[in-house]
Amino acid sequence: MVGLVRAAPERHGQLCCLAGPLAPAFLLEPTLPLRTGVTRPVSLLLSTALAAGTLTGCTLLELAGDCEGTDGRVKEMAALDILDSRPAGAAVPRGFEKADVGCWADSGDVSVYASRTWAFPGTRAEVAAHYRRAAARDGWDPHSEASSDDLCFAKEEMALRIVFLTAEGLAEDGHGSRPDLTTGAGYSVNIDSFVNSGAEAGC
Repeated sequence: MVGLVRAAPERHGQLCCLAGPLAPAFLLEPTLPLRTGVTRPVSLLLSTALAAGTLTGCTLLELAGDCEGTDGRVKEMAALDILDSRPAGAAVPRGFEKADVGCWADSGDVSVYASRTWAFPGTRAEVAAHYRRAAARDGWDPHSEASSDDLCFAKEEMALRIVFLTAEGLAEDGHGSRPDLTTGAGYSVNIDSFVNSGAEAGC
């Protein structure tokens, strides 16, 4: 059974990690992860990854092996306070009760990630104001690659991004019609960090 297929951020131009039965247990917990605009539906990712393995000789075991030993780091990231920080009125949407956490790996790059999704009946400006205050209190600084309007922050080689959701993006990612996430300012809180290179994750 394949536990998780995750697409690497588009900025790296990579697909990534496929966690199989030999991967750490945290990768096998069933969730309904949010796929924002930089990912593909799970079925397409799975077929792509299997095809890539056939063409390049890369096996599922090798992909899973790249993430070995990252379970402790993933747990640390999943426990970061900023994931649960939210403006008054934000609620957990159906299907997104748990954080989406895990590891992806490709071409020698290994990254751990954690994400939470929130439904919010207010405005994007209210969300932005909340996270700028919360990030500053928690030691996150505006990311060096971010513009003044971006909600992207950096802390200890981690990147924190606030991504607003759209009906089109949710539909493309297999979540169907979700007025609870698109009425107002539904959004996701995303954190990722490289674990093997010392490089700072980008926005």
